[in-house]
Amino acid sequence: MSQKRIAIFGSTGSIGTQALEVIAANTDKFSVEVLTAQTNDELLIQQALHFNPNVVVIGDERKYQKVKDALSKTDIKVFTSESALEEVAAMDIYDLMLAAIVGYAGLKPTLQAIENGKPVALANKETLVVAGDIVMQKALENRVPVIPVDSEHSAIFQCLVGETRNKIEKVILTASGGPFRGKKPNFLVNVKRDHALQHPNWTMGAKITIDSATLMNKGLEMIEAKWLFNLKPDQIQVVIHPQSIIHSMVQFEDGSLKAQMGLPDMKLPIQYALGFPYRIQNDFPRFNFKSVSTLTFEEPDVKTFRNLGLAMEALAKGGNMPCILNAANEIAVYAFLRNRIGFLDMTEVVEQTMNRISFIESPTLEEYYDTDGEARSFAASLIQM
Repeated sequence: MSQKRIAIFGSTGSIGTQALEVIAANTDKFSVEVLTAQTNDELLIQQALHFNPNVVVIGDERKYQKVKDALSKTDIKVFTSESALEEVAAMDIYDLMLAAIVGYAGLKPTLQAIENGKPVALANKETLVVAGDIVMQKALENRVPVIPVDSEHSAIFQCLVGETRNKIEKVILTASGGPFRGKKPNFLVNVKRDHALQHPNWTMGAKITIDSATLMNKGLEMIEAKWLFNLKPDQIQVVIHPQSIIHSMVQFEDGSLKAQMGLPDMKLPIQYALGFPYRIQNDFPRFNFKSVSTLTFEEPDVKTFRNLGLAMEALAKGGNMPCILNAANEIAVYAFLRNRIGFLDMTEVVEQTMNRISFIESPTLEEYYDTDGEARSFAASLIQM
């Protein structure tokens, strides 16, 4: 494969840093052209000095001068502000965007990349949760591939290679169950931030780790799967798989199941997305069947982990309801991480917001933006910020 120019939007987060490890091990195949961060100026500077990209963007305008001064002896161009993310996404200086900005903030630059005809390796599930219909329609119109990076969606994507003519009966998303699998509300009411950040199998950023603990992450993945693979809600199932070896499965209309397996290491789906359609040799640890005697599966407890149930409701209702769900959840997780609300309070914030914000069956992009703002404002009003 010829060398591919990569733009990493969200380079200082968990996905971004692991992507740079993959690139550093494959400099003959990838170069870094764009790096962006919101607030982590120190790590962004280190990354820029190491990888020498064409452009960096620091979202926090207060840190612009520090980044600019630190890179003044290089040819790297430095920009700041939210609008700069969109402007850089529109530049013709890269071949593939890795969309790894956390949350709703990733939507606009991802849309800009698609409109610019750039393939997107999508690690930001909220982009499709918020406006999946519009994003995928624009990808279709611009003939732009959207390659999933989430381990579950990457697994489905890999299972579907070579199956374009075969009808999907359903997809099965696996979930570890998080650190509180099997626990009941009387336990969860006392859960604190540090405990919730201890995921049993995966090393991830704070926001996605909390979402995994509440099972909201799996609900968001169900909504993302609908748009990525053009599915109906009843074609998407979740099972708890504590070992996190099977990353997801596809069942075809003949009843046959295909599964993608491997150790829980995000570098593998990241590398697959960056290199697609080629698989790249690596020295990542390999799964050893001798080390795992059993693989187990169980139904999720949606009565205890009500966030998953709320996400299923949003998926079934459609329209702007997933956007409302996502906005309220981002506010709730933000508050929980700052010890402003309890673990179970996050669900209450999401549910009340879903009940309050006006439902729109077929929103425009502007209406999605308005819905997001209204939902955030209402969710914040429920919390003693």
